[in-house]
Amino acid sequence: MRAVVQRVDGASVVVAGETVGEITGEGLCVLVGVTHEDTKEKAAQLARKLWSVRILSGEKSCSDVNAPLLVISQFTLYGDARKGRRPTWNGAAPGEVAEPLVDEVVAQLRALGATVGTGRFGASMRVSLTNDGPFTIVLDL
Repeated sequence: MRAVVQRVDGASVVVAGETVGEITGEGLCVLVGVTHEDTKEKAAQLARKLWSVRILSGEKSCSDVNAPLLVISQFTLYGDARKGRRPTWNGAAPGEVAEPLVDEVVAQLRALGATVGTGRFGASMRVSLTNDGPFTIVLDL
């Protein structure tokens, strides 16, 4: 699994003019990509890392300050544009594999006590956020 994690001061995701996920105030906006070898165990590991990573202001974690997360599926994180002019998506798991694993990340976060907003899997989404810092990290599990 791969996640691009941004410390934000608010974020939202809109599908067909409807806001489907939103967080306000300090939190994390997380783009999650799934590859072929990923498992429910990796999804749980990612959720624990997201809940506990100390990247909020004052070196706090979401669990320390009960900060919300906005989790959005993003197959393009496994795009490969090293060759030619068009990226390939061979590294990304197909939707029937990826969707349940992204859902598992969300479920595990909620089981840990997190407030989690989400995008809509497979939809054309418009993501808006205010990156606080700016602060962005990539997690590869």
